[in-house]
Order: sequence, then structure tokens, then C-alpha cells
Amino acid sequence: MNAYKIFRSVRQILFGVALVSMVGCSAGGETSSQEITTSSGFVCNEPSPRLEVESTSINIYTWAEYIPADVIECFGLVYGIDVNTDFFSSNEELYSKVAIGEGINPYDVIHPSDYMIGVLMREGLLQQLDKSKLPNLVNLNQDLVSAYGDALDYLVPYQMGTQAIVYNSETVANPPTSWEDLWNPEYVDRIVSIDDNRVVIGATLLTLGYDVNTTDKAELQEAKQKLLELMPNIRVFDSDSPKTALISGEVDLGIVWNGEAFLVQQENPAFVYVYPEEGSIIFYDGMGISPTAPHPDAAYAWLNYLLQGNNNWLTLVDYPYTNPNDAALAYAKDHAPDVYEAYINSNVTNTPAEEFLKGHEVIDLGADLLLYDEIWTEVKE
Repeated sequence: MNAYKIFRSVRQILFGVALVSMVGCSAGGETSSQEITTSSGFVCNEPSPRLEVESTSINIYTWAEYIPADVIECFGLVYGIDVNTDFFSSNEELYSKVAIGEGINPYDVIHPSDYMIGVLMREGLLQQLDKSKLPNLVNLNQDLVSAYGDALDYLVPYQMGTQAIVYNSETVANPPTSWEDLWNPEYVDRIVSIDDNRVVIGATLLTLGYDVNTTDKAELQEAKQKLLELMPNIRVFDSDSPKTALISGEVDLGIVWNGEAFLVQQENPAFVYVYPEEGSIIFYDGMGISPTAPHPDAAYAWLNYLLQGNNNWLTLVDYPYTNPNDAALAYAKDHAPDVYEAYINSNVTNTPAEEFLKGHEVIDLGADLLLYDEIWTEVKE
């Protein structure tokens, strides 16, 4: 077992050394302190700064397996509020929940990625942020988050990364180097893919020399026909935990996010992450506040708490994508050097700049998004 895997299993013991002081006056005027821990034994960090929160609950809608459970639990404990968390596995599922009408969306904080960010902004489903209530934005690497553009007015950056190919070098005799290679008849029933129409259709478009954001109906029809030819190779679609099928040996190739590929490698170093010759599909995501948020004070407190370096660094352990939080990296370097070195020295998690430049970003296509939805429905029938 490598040092990174050992750390993942016992991090709450080795590095749960931060004390949370809940200071209060007793009847005799004395102060007392109390260490707050999660159900796993992780010692919670005090909010820095602590914001005024009158709400007694918060409703968060986020990706499955994406936010460290200890951070979610700690937030509720240190602020004394109930944290209600629902999970989705695709941008489309998120949209279906938050776009059902004013007064029906119950969420305070929502967590879109890539093209869905633009959709929610366009449709008024993200509240413009009051950055005076987000002092911990200073922890972010401004060069990296500049990729978010105007979305920074509506979104707090969380993670970034790539969607590309992973394969088991011990079982795949002819490894892929491009998206085109995935059509190899040797790969029948051997691929797990994230359930994301823009990524999978986008990769198919790249093999044809087309743009991942094309709205040309002839090009999309051609991509549909080619994608139908790929379907026998895909054994399972899974956006909740695509690593599971790879680690278990059910499949030995995947179209996955870079963080999932890194976790697979920690379990089995035989797996290799490939940046396709045509370029990967890049993504960035973040959290915003719903315009109908019932608990906006708790929402701002949550966003600040997640931005703290001594909380955010846990993403490097649990969900290691490309992290734009400089304070988190600095904290890990000082307190968890094995985790920091594994992250910073990996071209999977610490995405090379040239791969970001070579990559392709899927964007909001307005009404033409329906073209992709229709193709996806027909292909998966």
C-alpha cells in the first residue's frame, strides 16, 4: 500500500490536530473550550472568519462523491445548523431540479460545471454574488480562475480538470492514444464512460475533425452515426463513481474525469491516464447561490468555509482534481507532504498547462442544446 493510500485511510488520526475553540462565558465568568469532531473522528476547524448566521439549516445540491464528507459535517457542527445535502450525477439532472419554477427550487447552494454554468446564468438561476461576503476568495489562484470569466460574478470556483481516457496497461494489449482509438473492436464491452452527452458526443465530434460545440445538423448527424458504432464497446455509463468498475476489473478502459483516474491509479498503478491526441475535454466547476435561496446567510458562510485552506485541502485526498485553491495547496504542503507531493507531481491531477491549452471546453449553446439531448436519447435507447 502506498503512502497516499495509507494517508487516505487514517488522515483523521494523523492530521486531525486543529483545535476548534467554542468560547463561552460560564456563570462564574470563566471561559471553556471544546474540541468538535465528526463521526469519523476528524477534528473540525473554526470558521475563519466566522460569519453571522441566523439560519438554522442550509440546503446544498452537489455532485455525488465530490465534497469531503468531513467538511460538510464540520460546517454543520461549527455553525450549529442542519446541512441538507442532495446529490446529482449530471448537469442535466441538476437543471431539471432547479429550473422547475420560482418558489419550487429549495436549494441555497448549487454546483454546476462547464456549459451548465452559462445556462444557469442566462436563465437567471444563479444569484450575483456579493463578494464583500466572501473574504476567502483571496485564497484562489487568480491565474487559474481567470478561465471562469464572467462566471466569477456568480460562482465560487471549486475544482477544474480534464475528461480523457484511462486504461489498464496490464490487460490492454493495444493501448489508446486518441479518442479515435476507442472504436477499436478489441474494446467491445470493456469501457466505462461518464454519463455526459456533451463529453461523449464532443469526443466523437473531435474524431471527425469537428468542433465540440458545433450546431451544424449534418455534422451532428454524422457524429450520431459514429457514436452508435461505439456503443458496443461501452459496458456501462456511470457518473457517480466510474472508478468502481475499473478497480473491480469489470472493465479495463474508461472515459473519465482526471480525479477519478488518479484514484484508480492509487489502487492499481497499472492504470494509465491518456490525454488524447485530439485534445481532452476540459471542465471547471463551482458553487453558486440560488436566486430563491431560503438561507442566503448560511450559503455565504458555507462558501467561505469551503474556501479555507485547512478545509479545502481535503479535496486533494478524497477527490483530487486540479485544485485552484492556493491556500489548500500550501496547507497540504506543510501538514500532509505525502498528499501534496502525490498531487503536485502527477500530470493527472496537476494538469499540464499545454494540455489545458490543447483541450476543448464545452459551452452553452442555448436552444441548440436540445440537439445534443436528442442524439443522446436516441443513442442510449
